[in-house]
Amino acid sequence: MTSKQRAYLKSLAMTIDPVLQIGKFSMTPELTGAVQEALDARELIKINVLKNCADDPRAIAEMLAERTHSQVVQVIGKKIVLYKEGKNEKKKIELPR
Repeated sequence: MTSKQRAYLKSLAMTIDPVLQIGKFSMTPELTGAVQEALDARELIKINVLKNCADDPRAIAEMLAERTHSQVVQVIGKKIVLYKEGKNEKKKIELPR
């Protein structure tokens, strides 16, 4: 992913609300499944890491990206933005070249 594409995805992420929250139980198989479903439906998602989660948000983002075959767009504070390109018929976001 180029820096131009990343900047475009960041600008899109500014307007969306978090679709998932990660709490004190941190990474669970159910959470990974929920992230996968959200990425399949939306391509670009924002996740909120709650204060009672002891894990580092950047480490959580990397782990989620690896497990869901997606890309980390950004991690700011306790907010994670992930992107996974949709299949041809479900593709909603057109990245700049």
